[in-house]
Amino acid sequence: KQRARQKEIKKMVMGVMNIEEGASLPAKNTFQVFMCSIIAAVGGLMFGYDIGISGGVTSMDTFLIKFFHHVYEKKHRVHENNYCKFDDQLLQLFTSSLYLAGIFASLAASYLSRRFGRKPIIMSASAFFLCGAILNFFAQELGMLIGGRILLGCGIGFGNQTVPLFISEIAPARIRGGLNLMFQFLITIGILAASYVNFLTSTVKDGWRYSLGGAAVPALILLIGSFFIHETPASLIERGKDEEGKRVLRKIRGLEDIELEFNEIKRATEISNKVKSPFKELFTKSENRPPLVCGTLLQFFQQFTGINVVMFYAPVLFQTMGSGNNASLISTVVTNGVNAVATIIAVVMVDRLGRRFFLVEGATQMTATQISIGALLLKHLHLIGPITSRSVPLIVLILICIYVSGFAWSWGPLGWLVPSEIYPLEVRNAGYFCAVAMNMVCTFVIGQFFLSALCRFRSGLFFFFAVMNVIMGLFVIFFLPETKGVPIEDMAEQRWKKHWHWRKYFKQN
Repeated sequence: KQRARQKEIKKMVMGVMNIEEGASLPAKNTFQVFMCSIIAAVGGLMFGYDIGISGGVTSMDTFLIKFFHHVYEKKHRVHENNYCKFDDQLLQLFTSSLYLAGIFASLAASYLSRRFGRKPIIMSASAFFLCGAILNFFAQELGMLIGGRILLGCGIGFGNQTVPLFISEIAPARIRGGLNLMFQFLITIGILAASYVNFLTSTVKDGWRYSLGGAAVPALILLIGSFFIHETPASLIERGKDEEGKRVLRKIRGLEDIELEFNEIKRATEISNKVKSPFKELFTKSENRPPLVCGTLLQFFQQFTGINVVMFYAPVLFQTMGSGNNASLISTVVTNGVNAVATIIAVVMVDRLGRRFFLVEGATQMTATQISIGALLLKHLHLIGPITSRSVPLIVLILICIYVSGFAWSWGPLGWLVPSEIYPLEVRNAGYFCAVAMNMVCTFVIGQFFLSALCRFRSGLFFFFAVMNVIMGLFVIFFLPETKGVPIEDMAEQRWKKHWHWRKYFKQN
């Protein structure tokens, strides 16, 4: 009854203010919101740099000689199976250990950010990442190398758990999508920067040290920038700091009259503070089932688009096709450049065309290119010896660029955006942790086992990812409602309760 009364009062107030149901709450596009969003999104720059750096480093002979000498010898054997040159569990652990650490770090961040706020967790993310970069730069043996990766994983876990939530809570609903996609855009910039750094350091003695140590740069940018961002009003109000929450809300909205939005947040925080066990609430309350399933599956599908095959191991993949080390690194720079440019399209258009349009189009585009790449490798890349046709590696590069562009304006950014905007406040941290944890688990699995899978399944692996893209496109068509322009606190009323399948999980009044 109380919630129904509050809903009626809200409708009356919105009527007086001439605001339509489902429209954004009053807000100006302030410099404070843009500044805070861009600084926080530098967490994506850290994540992207690490994704892009590992594949190039693992293809460097100086790195392999120091830490994985047996892989170096196998790589240069004339009669070695093309698909199995880099099949080594320890080499894959170098890439995947970061994401294993990220699972536990994101769990810790989900509790800590609710208790202490989003801002301190973002600062901690940069500190962890900085320490990991320094340890990797000075690594003398495999233990130091893996230890540095684990610290980097803690930074990634803290950042990925907190940054998208921070941006979603601070941004007005009408531009929330574009601002949140700055996180993904900076991921692509980080990947591009990493591939270029790898290209520059590949001919330098111990160049891998500079590649790995370069992760300290985005960490320092975020650490310094995090002193200048505001805590989110939702986090302040949730922790009983109502006056400070109002002050920040006035500053970021550019308005004096913020009572309507404040009351919305206050109502949500009152419900939130009654929840003593968010994870129990998330898994036992039927109303939370729709965002839990959709948010978690979006991250699962994002990783099984096959994108990490390209991002982690693009240099390795091009070398497998017979390209030289420099040629493979140049190809990676080109691919990652396309990735960054294509993401801009999503940033500009996602709040106009909506989330579902890009997700379905991206899945279709990636399906076609995965099938084409798999067919080319099946026909031209034999077990032993390089590809004899000079045109095939170029065609594969073009197809990978088309594939990457499809991912960059769809499942890449929206896999982070949608889960950050669909959970109610009382389970937002817990729900988003499930999405981040799914991302980390799948990334770990792919990072740890892709090279082994490539060795055993060869070109068939690309057909597997093509099938996954078909499944995820159908999932969006039938089960994911459009979230464009809907205030976060109204998502259940305006979307889940009106969906043909998910409405059955809500009690009918």
